[in-house]
Amino acid sequence: MFKKILIANRGEIACRIIRTCKDLNIKTVAIYSEADCNALHVTQADESYLVGPAEPQESYLNLTNILDIAKHSKAEAIHPGYGFLSENPLFARKCEEQGIRFIGPRADVMEKMGDKIKARKLAKKAGLPVLPGTDEPVEDDQAINRAWTLGFPLMVKSADGGGGIGIHQVETMDDLLPIVDRTRRVAGHAFSSTRLFFERHLKDASHIEVQLIGDELGTLVHLFDRDCSIQRRHQKLVEEAPSVKLTPAVRKKLYKLAVKFGKFIGYTNAGTVEFLVTSQGQIYFLEMNTRLQVEHGVTELVTGLDIVELQLKVAAGEPLGLLQDDINLKGHAIQARVYPEDPVTFMPDSGKITDVNLPCGENLRLDTAIGNNYEVTLHYEPLLGKIISWGSNREEATNRLENALLELRISGVTCNAELLRKILKYPEFVKSSHHTGTLAQLLNEPQNQRKSKDLDQTMGHHDKEQSNAKIAAAIGTALALSLKSPITNASRPPNPWRAHGLREQMLSHSIGSRGWR
Repeated sequence: MFKKILIANRGEIACRIIRTCKDLNIKTVAIYSEADCNALHVTQADESYLVGPAEPQESYLNLTNILDIAKHSKAEAIHPGYGFLSENPLFARKCEEQGIRFIGPRADVMEKMGDKIKARKLAKKAGLPVLPGTDEPVEDDQAINRAWTLGFPLMVKSADGGGGIGIHQVETMDDLLPIVDRTRRVAGHAFSSTRLFFERHLKDASHIEVQLIGDELGTLVHLFDRDCSIQRRHQKLVEEAPSVKLTPAVRKKLYKLAVKFGKFIGYTNAGTVEFLVTSQGQIYFLEMNTRLQVEHGVTELVTGLDIVELQLKVAAGEPLGLLQDDINLKGHAIQARVYPEDPVTFMPDSGKITDVNLPCGENLRLDTAIGNNYEVTLHYEPLLGKIISWGSNREEATNRLENALLELRISGVTCNAELLRKILKYPEFVKSSHHTGTLAQLLNEPQNQRKSKDLDQTMGHHDKEQSNAKIAAAIGTALALSLKSPITNASRPPNPWRAHGLREQMLSHSIGSRGWR
C-alpha cells in the first residue's frame, strides 16, 4: 500500500479521501489555491502546498504545478477525486511518465470513454443495447436529415462533454437548428470542442447506474445499482441505492451488461456504467464515468465497503480481494446534494457562510467541508455538501433524510434544503414512479428549457463586451467546474451572475474534465 498520496482536489471530496487515508495510515498531501488557504482539507492533510492563484486553470487544473508538488513532497500516487483532472487522460499519462501512480483507470480507457461517440461504438461492439443515434459528429448541414431519420424527441449532445452540460432536448424540427447552434456554443465554451451527436430521447425513463471496481489482475465486480433519476436539467440532485423500480430479471441483466462492458474495455479501478431504463424494462447504455462518483456514498452505506480504500488498493497493484459472491446488499441509502441557490431562479451566487448547523444522528452521513466563514466563491463547484441517510428500507431512509434536512441551517447563503424536502414528499418519488423528467414536472418547467434566443443574447453580450474579460473567464470557469444553483439575499451584495445576465441553464450543469454526473 502507498505511504503517501497527493489529493489533486479540494472541498468535500478532498476531505472524504483524507478520511480513508487516515484509517489506512497513509500520509496525505493537500494542494490549495490562494482562495482556499483556510479551507478544511488544507488543515486536515499531513502536508499542504499552495498550487496557484484562485483561477482553476492556474491551480487545480495546473498539471505542471501539481506534479512538481507531488515530486517535491515524495507522494507515490495522486488521487484526483471527481471534477478537475479526474477524467483527464493527459494528466494520467504524465503521472505515469514521472513514476507517480494515477488512482484511476488507464489513460487509454479514460480517453475512449471521454469521447461519447467512441463510447457508443464500443458499447455496440460489446453487445450492449444503445439508443438510436448518430455514430459520427453531426455537421450543421446534416442536422435536418439526421433528425428526420431519427425522429423526435431527440437529444443534441456534446461528443466531448459530460456532467449534463452540452445536452439539450429537441421536441420539433422548428427548434432543431437553434438548439444545435446553442449546444455548439455551450460545448465550445466548456470543452473547447463543438463536436455534436444526436440520440433519441426516452421520455419517462429512469437513470440507473452500476458501480464497478476492478483490479489489475483481472477481477472485476459490480457493487449493485443506484437510481439517479431526480435530475434538474440533466444534473443529479437526489440519488439512492438500490433502485426499487427494477424487477429481478432487469437488475440481473443490468449487472451482466455493466460487467461485460467493463471487461470488454479492460477496465480497472472504480467506474460507473450508466443506463436508461424504461418502465417496461428496456435497457439502453448511456455512458461510462471513469472516476469516483459524487454519489458513491450511497453504495458504501448499503455494501459496507469503502470505495476509496478499494481504489487505493487496486492502484497499488494489490488484488481486490473480493469476489462477486462476497458482496452483500443491506438496507437502503439516499443522498441529497446541498447547493447554495436562489429558491426562485436557481441562479448561482457567492458569499460567506456566517453560521451553520449540520444535522447529525445514527445512520446519517455528511460529506462536507463547510463551516463558519466558509467562502462560496465563483471559482469552483459550489456543492456545499451531501447528506446521506441509511435505513433498513426506503421509507426509513427517506424519513431520516427529511429530518436531517429540517435540521440543516446555513446562514449567509440560502441553500436548496426546501427543494430537497419537496422532492422527498413528491408523490411520484414516494411511490418510486419518478423518472428523469419528474423534477421538471415538479417545478413546472419545460424540459427543453429556455428558447435558444435567450442563450444567444447572453453569449452575444459577452462576445461584444471585450473589456469584460473577467466575466468571460468566469463563464468558462462556471461551465467547466460545475457551478450549479446558488442563492440571493437582499442583505448581501448583488449576485454577480445575475448582474451580468448569465442564464441559469449555463450554470445548473457541471463538469470537471468531463463531468460530475
